[in-house]
Amino acid sequence: MKKSKTPSFITEIQLKVSNQQERELIARFQAGRQLYNACLNESMARMELLKSSQAYQAAKKLPKGKHRDEAFKQARRAYRYSEYDLHYYVTLTATRSNWISQKVDSNTQQKLATRAFKASEKVLFGLAKSVRYKVPTRFRSMEGKSNKSGIRWKSNQIVWGKLAIDGIIPDNDCVIQHGLISTIKYVRILWRELNGKRRWYAQLICQGQPFSKPQNYVSSGTLGIDLNVSNVAFVADSHAGLLPFAEGVPTFEREIKAIQRKMERSRRTSNPDNYNPDLLCKKGNKTVKKKGTIKKGRRKWNQSKNYQKLARKKRELEHRKTSYAKSQNRRLANEILRHGKDIKTENVSVKGWQKRYGKAISAKSPSFFMSELTRKAESAKGSVIKFSTQKTALSQTHLDGSRMKKSLSQRIHQDATGVVMHRDLFSAFLARYVDRDMLSLHSAQVEWERLEPTLMEAWEQYKQYASRVGTSESRKSDPSSECISIDSDNRSQIAIKGRKATSIA
Repeated sequence: MKKSKTPSFITEIQLKVSNQQERELIARFQAGRQLYNACLNESMARMELLKSSQAYQAAKKLPKGKHRDEAFKQARRAYRYSEYDLHYYVTLTATRSNWISQKVDSNTQQKLATRAFKASEKVLFGLAKSVRYKVPTRFRSMEGKSNKSGIRWKSNQIVWGKLAIDGIIPDNDCVIQHGLISTIKYVRILWRELNGKRRWYAQLICQGQPFSKPQNYVSSGTLGIDLNVSNVAFVADSHAGLLPFAEGVPTFEREIKAIQRKMERSRRTSNPDNYNPDLLCKKGNKTVKKKGTIKKGRRKWNQSKNYQKLARKKRELEHRKTSYAKSQNRRLANEILRHGKDIKTENVSVKGWQKRYGKAISAKSPSFFMSELTRKAESAKGSVIKFSTQKTALSQTHLDGSRMKKSLSQRIHQDATGVVMHRDLFSAFLARYVDRDMLSLHSAQVEWERLEPTLMEAWEQYKQYASRVGTSESRKSDPSSECISIDSDNRSQIAIKGRKATSIA
């Protein structure tokens, strides 16, 4: 089946699942998981035979062109390493195992085979080091090939063989209603763990464009973007801003650390043979007991019910933190796109930031923000142009063309022409006038007089925001406000330095 080239979007609908239906779904997912692992194992075996064959090694030495491509095809054909060969294998495997063929339909079987083949192909092309075989907690979704047979959506229900499950469809949800009236290409069923419970969802992969909320309109115009660890500066044709990522995001740092300590104590109690003996060591004038380290080698770990309960609590806190950060960053991307959709920005390495800043990147997610901004801009028929940081050096460039290095802590740009501006806002302003890794200084000089009041206003708003946040944090630094109880039913969501965040579902 050829891949569709028409635009697609996903409509997600929660399912109303009874206990009996959930047992059946879990059984079908167990069958699908075993079938996927079997396909993945077979695909990897064929891939290893292919890589070690003389035909494949000879094809690698050929120059790029038609002859090389044909040689690779012949080698693949000889070792039956293709998506359709794996489709034949999965049908044979499911038929031999009678219970799997009863639980998983043929279309879903083939999609599982395709999924396994693509995973092994990533290893073949060097895009991944290894594949992951799925355990029950990691196998979370299955999908069909079309909405005509297998897993399909019909009459506000997900229908899978004899199983029919109603969807929870709010009457006033325009996003879901838009998806339901669109053409459905195929359907995916998945589960998530929320608040310690398994929730089931149907994802309808629909043809066309997603619903656009009236307040999330996109304007035409050029935007200069300067991406940082904790904020983003943008300069449009008549507007500018220096906005924080994931404003007020609850990190749950202290709660997670407390849970991790409880988990470690539980694990040591349940697995005493996996640790070396405790040691007595000198710390100044005192003799203190140091806990034994984990023994080397592969070992079996027993998990108590209390450990599993704590692990679920930890996963829930991490899920809330991630969901809040994503929601805030999507809202920030929508705010920026209201002022323009043709984006120019430096090609910064967020992976380098991860090594240097660690937790700050985790809490703010600048890479996710940039990917969302790019996706939304391109969806609105805009453009995203990334240019070299080394060639342009916007943070060092002055309006007269000279360059002067700054330390990272120096956030104010004092231009050689006498201009004083926030470093990030000035870099975003210059980004508007970069074309093919070359900065047009003349255009920047001409436009500066017009945009200077706009940039000054944005800087003043940022100062007021920073002042408010600083005052708020100083008020909440009282130790009495930092006392929390993890075991309490009404657990407050505490961010770093005791900041209380609003609850999110």
